[in-house]
Amino acid sequence: MTLMAREKSDTPGRLKQIRQAYIMTKQVDTKIGLILGGIGLLTFGVFLAIGFLIGHPIYLGILGFIVAFLATAIVFGRRAERAAFGQMEGQPGAVAAVLNNIRRGWSANPTPVAVTRNQDAVYRAVGRAGIALIGEGNPNRVRPLLASEKRKMARVVADVPVHDIMVGDGEGEVPLKKLQITLMRLPRAITPAQVTETNDRLRALGDLLSKAPIPKGPMPKGARMPKGGQAR
Repeated sequence: MTLMAREKSDTPGRLKQIRQAYIMTKQVDTKIGLILGGIGLLTFGVFLAIGFLIGHPIYLGILGFIVAFLATAIVFGRRAERAAFGQMEGQPGAVAAVLNNIRRGWSANPTPVAVTRNQDAVYRAVGRAGIALIGEGNPNRVRPLLASEKRKMARVVADVPVHDIMVGDGEGEVPLKKLQITLMRLPRAITPAQVTETNDRLRALGDLLSKAPIPKGPMPKGARMPKGGQAR
């Protein structure tokens, strides 16, 4: 009884989310209703026509309805995602939202690996194509960050290709809505085992840096760290 009650209570919430997603998408993609309706009717019509041709209109009609619903849902999901990314474009953290929703094949951390005081950031993802460094913000401030991170990756994992991507609308930049497909189209260069090894190396590097002793204030002029490595 509890499970049934929970499913009933969840249904209005899902319907509300779908409705809100549709309203948000329609603000950006004004023809979304016509597109979804056309896809649904066309898919159902094709299956129904085949059903009449082979003498099974009821069976093919039911199958056509199911396939039409799935096709409509897939197209709506893709266009809603694109509309959401379009609204986020240019805002700090937009790349993190894309990485949070990236499809299989990439291991991405939505936490930036380098930032500036102006909220420019560099993010990192690891996949079969190697390491992808994605910059977000002012290109003049981000490109030096990308170059620095690329040199660091070359020292840590010299045998893994490193790709640098600048998100934006300028020349040589990748629009936010095309970031995911750009990552997916990068050529495969390493094996799954190398992907795991690379992730382990980078995770170990992150742990090492996070545990490194950091002075809590400026060091006195002329002061030196002891040879043991850690000040006591």
